Amino acid sequence: MYWMITNRNAKSDGFGDESSKMTFWKNESDNVDDLAAWKSMSADEFRQSVVQVADTFADPISTPSEDQKHVTIFVHGFDNSWSSAVQRYGRIVENLFSGPESLGLCILFTWPSEGSPIGYYPDRSEARKSAEDFADVLSSLYDWMAMKQAQAAQDPKQACKAKTSVIAHSMGNYVVENAMNFAWTRKNRPLLMSLINQFVMVAADVDNDMFRAGDTVQHGDGEGIANLSYRVSAMYSGRDSVLGTSAGLKHFGKRRLGRSGLDHNCPVPDNVWDIDCSKLIDQRVNGMEVHSAYFQEPKCYDLMRSLLKGIDRSVLIDAGAAPPALPKMQAV
Repeated sequence: MYWMITNRNAKSDGFGDESSKMTFWKNESDNVDDLAAWKSMSADEFRQSVVQVADTFADPISTPSEDQKHVTIFVHGFDNSWSSAVQRYGRIVENLFSGPESLGLCILFTWPSEGSPIGYYPDRSEARKSAEDFADVLSSLYDWMAMKQAQAAQDPKQACKAKTSVIAHSMGNYVVENAMNFAWTRKNRPLLMSLINQFVMVAADVDNDMFRAGDTVQHGDGEGIANLSYRVSAMYSGRDSVLGTSAGLKHFGKRRLGRSGLDHNCPVPDNVWDIDCSKLIDQRVNGMEVHSAYFQEPKCYDLMRSLLKGIDRSVLIDAGAAPPALPKMQAV
């Protein structure tokens, strides 16, 4: 089963590259890129359908943390038409959310990317506008989780059966960055509950010092992400020529997180870390293709699965799936 939230404009053959009101969709067929297979739903119907599926997940009280199921949202990046976005989403579902080893269910959030290499600046503007719509999704989710937490305090059997996670690719991380800051501010900067259990940043097209505020609470770019997430894992590769070119064109003053990893010359929150994936991606893949190769490489999917399951950093490091931690970095 496939799930989709979008603020793209609807067309006869799919969805376009212009902003529209947010709509909600479900697809119970095997054809993720067949528009006719997608059925429109109201926001309430969509939420109820997701909750209905999540209610079938194993009881979190009696299930080890690493085996608990997730409701995961995938946010695609720059230069993605609806067709390419939904096809990538389909591969993620096939590799992580299908069969007996399924991690739960995955929802696609697709925003109006220009779908053209010359559209970088319009895409950045669209990403910023789309962040407000995605913030509505996150705010509703926060309210739902707060309600379930209150119910669980009275009756443990009422606890939410699913963890909530996010996978974002490329400029999709910029959408999430802004959306999390909106949600963080709307909810009066709460520090009592994690909205996102695991946030996996893949080839993130954002500044590599976005978490420079460290563990302090102030108006920083990555403050919403750091404070509303239990753990943030940034998968990067210095072989990523797309982000190398992107940084050169933009020259915003900082290198791209998805190419250089975190800037460890400034404070980094304890729940944020980076993973050099250069050796996980086939060495024959050229630099331009590395940017999206994470979603074609089995080793990267294995790592994503471990990250979503919440495998401890020290375990991943000992297994050689992640580089050694810096001296100040502790396991989460």
